[in-house]
Amino acid sequence: MSATVASYSVSYHQFLDREGRLIGDQAPALAKDYQQLISLYELMVETRTFDRKAVALQRTGQLGTYASCLGHEAAHIGIGSAMRAEDCFAPMYREYGAQFYRGVKMSEVLLYWGGDERGNNFSGPTHDFAWCVPIATQYLHAAGAALAFKLRGEKRVAVTVVGDGGSSKGDVMEAMNAASAYDLPLVMVIVNNQWAISVPRSKQNKAKTLAQKGIAAGLPSIQVDGNDIIATRWAMEKAIENARKGEGATVIEMITYRLSDHTTADDASRYRDPADVEEAWKSEPISRLRAYLEAEGVWNESEQARLDKQAAEKVEAAVKEYLGTPTPTIESMFDYMYAQIPHDLQAQKEAALKDAE
Repeated sequence: MSATVASYSVSYHQFLDREGRLIGDQAPALAKDYQQLISLYELMVETRTFDRKAVALQRTGQLGTYASCLGHEAAHIGIGSAMRAEDCFAPMYREYGAQFYRGVKMSEVLLYWGGDERGNNFSGPTHDFAWCVPIATQYLHAAGAALAFKLRGEKRVAVTVVGDGGSSKGDVMEAMNAASAYDLPLVMVIVNNQWAISVPRSKQNKAKTLAQKGIAAGLPSIQVDGNDIIATRWAMEKAIENARKGEGATVIEMITYRLSDHTTADDASRYRDPADVEEAWKSEPISRLRAYLEAEGVWNESEQARLDKQAAEKVEAAVKEYLGTPTPTIESMFDYMYAQIPHDLQAQKEAALKDAE
């Protein structure tokens, strides 16, 4: 005897095609909320301007290794803009657009990548987690925060992000399992940018989607076009609303492409076909949204020139603030780990101060 015990499907959602045209007649209200779309577009452009400058700072020795977010703007800003201030964000290390929306300053991002841990004491919600370079551990942090919200009876949601490569870590499945078992108010995003440093998506696993990892845990799981800000925002709003109502967690796979090197310590030209990158540029999120806004008659060249100037000035001000920040004092490396410093570290602190005299 044989029988089908259960069957599943993963739906894919897109509202703006790569030319910036609305698809079908089922687009959410955001598609006609031009004021909000323009606001999101402006932040996307500011984020890309910042990203370009940060890479230039690293190349000229004024910044440490930096993780670019080029091509991820719609995914990240869709995530951040759907959240409330009281929600908790557990990022990876390149979700700057989401963090800028939540109040993190550009200069603080630069401080962090400049090797100054004061950058992690960033503006915005103090309950958000710091940047997480260990791969996928932020999924567990977010699950823990979501469990705390549930135990306290708080109407708050935890949101976390991992890449396609990071989704292969056991931490991800553990977090998904906990979210399922405990009905946690948690949204878990997989930003599938096709590359885990030099390992392509095709060699990471043979699954048709990464979203189906959530199905294995018994969670609602979908795919969206990660270069479509309307789709990413729609998916996040729906998932966050469900979590806030007590309906549990959701897994969202956002399909995009990493247009940059993995970090400034990487050279993607050694393992990627230039033709693939060129093709990916045709689907990137900023030109797509701009084309839509122009076609709707709410954006033009004059507005673009104003925005480009405004973004450049904002980024330059952040760079000036970063470069003008006084160097941390020597004792600061000892002062923020323990409420009461252990005797061995106290001795090291005194020796370091003496050597600095």
